[in-house]
Amino acid sequence: MGALLDWDQRLFTRVASAHVPGADPALRRLSHVANHGRLWLGTAAGIGLAGGPAGRRAALRGLGSLALASFTVNTLVKWSARRPRPLLEGVPAIRQLARQPHTTSFPSGHSASAAAFATAVALESTRYGILVVPMAAAVAFSRVYVGVHYPGDVLAGVAIGAGAAALTCRWWPPRRVVPERERPAAGAPALPLGKGLVVIVDGPAAAGVPGALAHARRLRALLPEAEVIERGPDDDFAELLGAAADRAVETGGALGVCGSDAGLGAAARAAAGRGLALAVFPGGTADRFARDVGVADFEDTSVAVARGEAVSVDIGVARSGTGEDTEDTWFLNEFSIGPYPELARLRERLERLERRWSGVPAAAAALVRVLGAARPVELNVNGRPRSLWLLLAGNGHYVPEGFAPAFRPRLDDDLLDVRLVDAGHRLARTRVVAAAVLGTLEHSRVYEAERVPWVELDGILGADAPAFDGEPRPGAAGLRLEKEYRALVVYRPARARDETVQEASRAFVRPVTREG
Repeated sequence: MGALLDWDQRLFTRVASAHVPGADPALRRLSHVANHGRLWLGTAAGIGLAGGPAGRRAALRGLGSLALASFTVNTLVKWSARRPRPLLEGVPAIRQLARQPHTTSFPSGHSASAAAFATAVALESTRYGILVVPMAAAVAFSRVYVGVHYPGDVLAGVAIGAGAAALTCRWWPPRRVVPERERPAAGAPALPLGKGLVVIVDGPAAAGVPGALAHARRLRALLPEAEVIERGPDDDFAELLGAAADRAVETGGALGVCGSDAGLGAAARAAAGRGLALAVFPGGTADRFARDVGVADFEDTSVAVARGEAVSVDIGVARSGTGEDTEDTWFLNEFSIGPYPELARLRERLERLERRWSGVPAAAAALVRVLGAARPVELNVNGRPRSLWLLLAGNGHYVPEGFAPAFRPRLDDDLLDVRLVDAGHRLARTRVVAAAVLGTLEHSRVYEAERVPWVELDGILGADAPAFDGEPRPGAAGLRLEKEYRALVVYRPARARDETVQEASRAFVRPVTREG
């Protein structure tokens, strides 16, 4: 330990006596601006406002990691180490801070906050991380340069900050998807300017909501030669969809959809049944499937349509009946029995509308509310009698674990993600909520998760209608859930577009569509 302290002192002396041209006032100001996390609060605001979904996730994770690192340093570590601050004898006066800190030296709180924020941002987005990491490194170096910390203090702070950011991944996995590596390309026609593409705008348009009209104008601005059909209040969606799919077949083009999950599911079936590629425009509740495919906005889909870039994805199927009387119901996201649809809607409202919750806190709050009013469901799972609070079968592996999954890294794994909460155990609801909060669901006896190619359900009692992609539908007494492997081709850019470019193009297109 004495050798390490001696090395630390010698290195501090070398940095204090060194001179970096132009750095004296700049690093002093940077160190001051980082006080109380002000630099990172401002950076998070900038990333969140200028960026899209990835920017907002990066900013939120950065602030959460900063808070965790700051708490660890200031309430746990500093008061146990109590290392004195360095002497300022060898530090030029021009570098010294106007007000010297009065807390103990080990570890560096500024370095911990900087490392926590930068690491968290980089975990969500490499592009944003490239912008933030150099600034964080400069802040950490400045603490030695202005003479308020030893190098060992800074290194310890960086380790604590990086560890805090990594710890957040246990409860809230980063949404990092590399399309080129995770899903192989599929053949789809290139339709420059959208020529040959027939798009149905569904959902809100049927109720005359102005937002749907803006979607239609935006589509026409991005793909001027596409045929955009707006569903009216009295239009039959099945008839519109059938006619649109037939026209796409005649022109050798593709089918597109913008709107609800129900409309998306029907469009997917129509496209797959006719051998058409599907263009998904995330303008409504279908956003989750679109994000998992890899299209975050209209611009992503438009680029992919023009270039003919697409991927193949699986489709979940619930089969009932036998022989010629078999009936198939498709789902693109998940099949559920029990209150899962309400759980998903409540969690989304807590995250997006109230802006007070995220990740595990939102999931836990939603789980408490929903399970409190739920009734156990009696059924047979693969012939075994079970009493369950919830059952979920996802089309592909969802991340994270639990009953508020956020996203799927890929959609062509040919497996169902089956999750359930067993009602046969004592205090099952309380135990599963506690496990979700603590991040220990995989070890809970009341929670089960398994990836399987199929599952059979029968004898369902005490449940409302099963839900397909969140939409309740009358269910049969027995169902076999399985997958149609890579049954659907969906347009998606071969390479993810820069999010800042997306936001700039979105800001440009929206005023144009409003004038139309």
